[in-house]
Amino acid sequence: RVVPKLLFTQRSPATSHEVQKMKAMTDSEDYSEISGSDRDEEITWIEWFCHLKGNEFFVEVDEDYIQDDFNLTGLSAQVPCYEDALNMILDFDDQDDYRHQDEQTPLVETAAQMLYGLIHARFILTNRGMQAMLEKYNCHVYGRCPLTQCEAMNQAVLPIGASDMLRQSAAQVYCPLCREVYFPKSSKLECLDGAYFGTTFAHLFALTYQQLVPPCMPLPHNPRIYGFKIHKSVKENLRRQCEKVQKQLPVFPKDAKSGEQPEASRERGKELMVD
Repeated sequence: RVVPKLLFTQRSPATSHEVQKMKAMTDSEDYSEISGSDRDEEITWIEWFCHLKGNEFFVEVDEDYIQDDFNLTGLSAQVPCYEDALNMILDFDDQDDYRHQDEQTPLVETAAQMLYGLIHARFILTNRGMQAMLEKYNCHVYGRCPLTQCEAMNQAVLPIGASDMLRQSAAQVYCPLCREVYFPKSSKLECLDGAYFGTTFAHLFALTYQQLVPPCMPLPHNPRIYGFKIHKSVKENLRRQCEKVQKQLPVFPKDAKSGEQPEASRERGKELMVD
């Protein structure tokens, strides 16, 4: 399957000033999960971002966690416009000090999404982050394992990334039961960067909540023909027969200029292979 090159530019979020002015409208689908008491209050950038369609796979990172510089070590080198993006996430920029030009605003918005995704990958490794992910895991937000044995047990899966670096791979899913990685069924999850969940979370989650993982792995599927198992020696015999046929094929001289076999020689070779 082809992994999309742009994994986090599918939408253009509003600026922090627009987020502060936005109210949770009753007829809006994006804010359908917000309770009535919250509709009278202004929402933060994090709440707005996590309630967008396709971002339900994220959990809301605590602002206290983001404000701790130790938790953001090394991220400034990976994200452009780091300071502006961080201010947008935390809603720190005031309208009087907001001097970004129109052509710079989309870059800051995209950087804010990237930065939040990398912070999210670190936050879900904490106790509070795992508790939030546990709720989504129990609700099967990330889907179920496509393996037949696991699907019969209604086994939920966890998001995982093949790399902790941006733009390396799309998000995939990990099954704690069969311990295999699969392409997600949800196209929205596949459009997210795998670095937003990281390579550590899924395995650490399975070790932390061992009571959720069945003790025994499912048995592998045995191929059968008319109900009979295929013996292991069948594949080996087929491989030997193919090698024997290849050795019996004549080797024709190649053309001196092009390095390819002449047309007539190739036709004779095809006849011999058919015979």
